[in-house]
Amino acid sequence: MNLDELKTKVNSEIEKIDGKVALAFRDVFSQQNQLLINEFEEFHAASTMKTPVMIEVFKQSSEGKFSMNDPVVIKNEFKSIVDGSTYSMSIDNDSGENLYSFIGQKRTIYSLVYDMITVSSNLATNLLIDIVGAQNVQNTIKALGVEKMKVLRGVEDNKAYFKGLNNTTNAFDLMIIFEKIAKGEVISPEICKKMVGILLEQKFNKIIPALLPKLAKVAHKTGSITGVKHDSGIVILPDGRKYVLVILSKDLKDDAKAELIGAGISRLIYNFLLHS
Repeated sequence: MNLDELKTKVNSEIEKIDGKVALAFRDVFSQQNQLLINEFEEFHAASTMKTPVMIEVFKQSSEGKFSMNDPVVIKNEFKSIVDGSTYSMSIDNDSGENLYSFIGQKRTIYSLVYDMITVSSNLATNLLIDIVGAQNVQNTIKALGVEKMKVLRGVEDNKAYFKGLNNTTNAFDLMIIFEKIAKGEVISPEICKKMVGILLEQKFNKIIPALLPKLAKVAHKTGSITGVKHDSGIVILPDGRKYVLVILSKDLKDDAKAELIGAGISRLIYNFLLHS
């Protein structure tokens, strides 16, 4: 199967999804192996914005602003970017519910990053954004060559949501972020290895890894809100080759169907690269 045939097959699968889909695939070491579909379409970032937050935490730690082992008091009170009014996170809307049992206690910055990525803890995300600052996250990804992705705020800031002040992304920008991590070009090769190690521990695996063989490793971050299913990350083949894959979707009528088709698209791309 050549690249044109792959594109035809992928487009055929995308047409089965009742909603808007974007895709970005790039072979890390051979950029002619690339497939881009609606790559600049804007999507609500959902939890895909947590990867840039992780990058900023590691960056500031590497600059000596704090240690990854520093303790943080777990609180559930945050300020809206609209007017500074306070709001709290809802455990019912958070997949990282275990962290709520630590309110008033201390956890390390590293453990918050781990929870933010692996179980997509919203509470951990907001605690970390309070430490590093959303604007600093934005500045750092812009320096990496990310043009359109916006990290404006933490999670569940409903006043900001209703004013349209949302974190947004496109498939191309997420591809750039993960490609640079895969190449060891974010902060340092050592820190990239640490970030990949955390991403490999991802607990939500219904899209990119779902139909891949167990020998394949996937370092990835998902994102999910009503009618939105995202997955983005690095796939490592058994022979050590790597590629980046981003699948974004919105306005979905059937989330489970979109996940299943996305998993099938991921397998198509894996098989294409495995035999190329």
